[in-house]
Amino acid sequence: MNKITVVGAGNVGATCANVIAHKDLTREVVLVDIKEGVAEGKALDIWQTSSINNFNTRVTGVTNNYLATKGSGIVVITSGLPRKPGMSRDDLIKTNAGIVKEVTEKVIKYSPDAIIIVVSNPLDVMTYAAYQIANRHSSKVFGMAGILDTARYRAFIAEAINVPPKDILSLSLGGHGDTMVPLPRYTTVNGIPITELLGEDEINKIVERTRFGGGELVNLMGTSAWYAPGAAAAQMVEAIVGDQKRIFPCCAWLQGEYGLKDIYMGVPVKLGKNGIEEIFELQLNKDENKELQESAKSVKKVMKVLDDMKLL
Repeated sequence: MNKITVVGAGNVGATCANVIAHKDLTREVVLVDIKEGVAEGKALDIWQTSSINNFNTRVTGVTNNYLATKGSGIVVITSGLPRKPGMSRDDLIKTNAGIVKEVTEKVIKYSPDAIIIVVSNPLDVMTYAAYQIANRHSSKVFGMAGILDTARYRAFIAEAINVPPKDILSLSLGGHGDTMVPLPRYTTVNGIPITELLGEDEINKIVERTRFGGGELVNLMGTSAWYAPGAAAAQMVEAIVGDQKRIFPCCAWLQGEYGLKDIYMGVPVKLGKNGIEEIFELQLNKDENKELQESAKSVKKVMKVLDDMKLL
């Protein structure tokens, strides 16, 4: 692939661009931001590590110049503001939907065939906003959520059992946030079910910590995370560029799967050169399905807030 664009040169976007460059997934990474000099500076800083970290990907930064993104095969959108004290959920949705709308319009103007990965929050509804504006098939517009959620889940399990995180396989479904549905029944350590290695109470504590994993980091740092989200988005990019056909939990447009329709939500999908190439429908038990349906209600409620604003 000749070019990949990352929109938003904040901590998440810059981390994503850095990981993509280190993996040599493309000839050029373009980092775009609205604030003068930020993308240029961070791109230059990343590029100056190329001889140290032995990568060839050229990293360039631009301020609001979408012509520089022309011909991108993949565009990662990280733009948006974090929720600030006194800001309502509706205010956050309105502000970030406006940003995502403008960004999506600009990137598809110059890269009409690009696959779009949304990282902006609130994740599920921002992916929905990008999908409406891009007017592309849903296989080409999806969101990063489940990879981050399961990364946290796997890290917590690795601590509890004292094993390498890479040996843990897991899945999560549902909306990105407090209503996500981690699935202990589908979690294994080198093929051994997690239920054989941890007690029910300990598993439940890990599940709850995962659900509120973003909030835990905000409480510690006073700001949202960036290393794990940026790396998670880059892993999706890698799967697409390499046509790896990897199965990841991603925020996808559902049309009947799990009994849900016209909703963007986290489900396991196959990622390859065409974007989402398949959505997998798991056989959930009664409790898992109930949690998923509750999560869907929460996501639908936020989507309705956006629809009622008539911004798009």
